[in-house]
Amino acid sequence: MSARHAPVMHDEVIVGLAIRPDGNYVDGTYGRGGHARSILEALGEHGRLIVMDRDPQAIADARATLGKDKRVTIIHDDYANLQAQVARLDLLEQIDGILLDLGVSSPQLDDPRRGFSFQQTGPLDMRMNPDAGQSAASWLAQADEAEIARVLWEYGEERHSRRIARKIVEVRTTRPIEDTATLAGLIGEILPRPKNNKNPATRSFQAIRIHINQELAQLQRLLDSVFSILKVGGRLLVISFHSLEDRLVKRFFKSHSTRRKIPRGLPLRDSEIDSVIRLRLVGGAIMAGTSELSTNPRARSAVLRIAERAA
Repeated sequence: MSARHAPVMHDEVIVGLAIRPDGNYVDGTYGRGGHARSILEALGEHGRLIVMDRDPQAIADARATLGKDKRVTIIHDDYANLQAQVARLDLLEQIDGILLDLGVSSPQLDDPRRGFSFQQTGPLDMRMNPDAGQSAASWLAQADEAEIARVLWEYGEERHSRRIARKIVEVRTTRPIEDTATLAGLIGEILPRPKNNKNPATRSFQAIRIHINQELAQLQRLLDSVFSILKVGGRLLVISFHSLEDRLVKRFFKSHSTRRKIPRGLPLRDSEIDSVIRLRLVGGAIMAGTSELSTNPRARSAVLRIAERAA
């Protein structure tokens, strides 16, 4: 697949952002810039686009393709740190739109050196930023059996998490688990291929990647800081590919878009009830259309949710 792969739900994202030509926008997961370039095309000369990514290869691409545009600010950092980066730019509560396209990008999946996929043999790395943190191989070499099982169950919803964890600990006593083929192979030895013909290692690879990159914790940090970043009327768009990510977003949106229920009979005045609606939902869950699914299989599990800051 080309590095210039089609971004997921491109048209829905551009419509959902409701781009103002002079607005300030953030693409927190640049990838290879498919969404970012279209946002930039919709901006006027006084508009501003901040692009972020923790993957150094993505940042190199952003600098090569957008670096000369004075409207663009390129930041090599995790979107979880967006509040601090926006504060540094003196733009707190001045952002009109934030886009997050979560999960692993197609270029990352397609590069065997990154270790995200079992489709090709490569080092078992899985870090979004290969220059920081612990690799998957390093973690598997030292984590105890209970910890491995917890990660596989919690982040991959893998029913056979304990069997797989036991097998990993057993195998690593005689040979290191340092490449994708070794890990996928040992999981395949003890688990039957599912009826849907998915590789038995799918859930485990997903779970280990989420753990290594602390993806759910990073998403929660961004959500918790969003009201200090967006202006009133600004929008947050999140594309998720995993039920746990989508659940976090859905719950956050719901908690700030509905009034808190107070038990009947409590002696409280209206002024004493904190019932401020801080978000307005822009539609419900959005899925990729039939046309996109026919050309971009990655979009099959994608869910887009949009909310606008109301207060």
